[in-house]
Amino acid sequence: MGIFSRFADIINSNISALLDKAEDPEKMVRLIIQEMEDTLVEVRSTSAKVLAEKKEILRRIAKVQEQVQDWQDKAELALSKDREDLAKAALLEKQKASELAATLEQELVVVEEQINRLKEEVNLLQEKLADAKARQKTIIMRKQTASSRLEVKRQLDSSKIDNAMSKFEQYERRVEGLESQVESYDLGNQKTLNDEFAALEAEDSVNAELEALKAKVNASKTKKQTK
Repeated sequence: MGIFSRFADIINSNISALLDKAEDPEKMVRLIIQEMEDTLVEVRSTSAKVLAEKKEILRRIAKVQEQVQDWQDKAELALSKDREDLAKAALLEKQKASELAATLEQELVVVEEQINRLKEEVNLLQEKLADAKARQKTIIMRKQTASSRLEVKRQLDSSKIDNAMSKFEQYERRVEGLESQVESYDLGNQKTLNDEFAALEAEDSVNAELEALKAKVNASKTKKQTK
């Protein structure tokens, strides 16, 4: 059984309510559109048949009206020839043709009313169909957006982020450890104030010894020169 059982069901349907209740709105709107399109084809097919019927009635009316005029002409001809009996017979046939024309005119009115109703139904169906297709586009866009957001959330899972940050912090601690080792070496090589004074005293001692060595060498040279 389809979603809609007859034309009135479609026209009076609340598409929003149907989609709200559906477990799969995208599938539901596709089914709704398919049934609307099928119904539209049926209504248009019926419209084509009724239009063909209207053309047939118009053709018959035109033919009967010709017969009415023909019997009128024959009645006048019979009277002109003093044949009253033939004139009456012709007028009787004219009356029958006129009654048939009146019946066909009534049928034409009914058919035209059907055509007008079918036009209204087609317009209503097209409006409903356009609304359903617009909702279909909205549903597809919403589904794509939701899928994209879900994919992003999966990629940005909090546990993954926590793991990444934990590894980053481990690397930071390693770098800080290396920097601390470098600083410890620098601290070991720094000279204290006592070291600085000791260096100065050592330098004075070396200079004094150097001067004494120079004096000794010079005295030795002078002694050799005097010999």
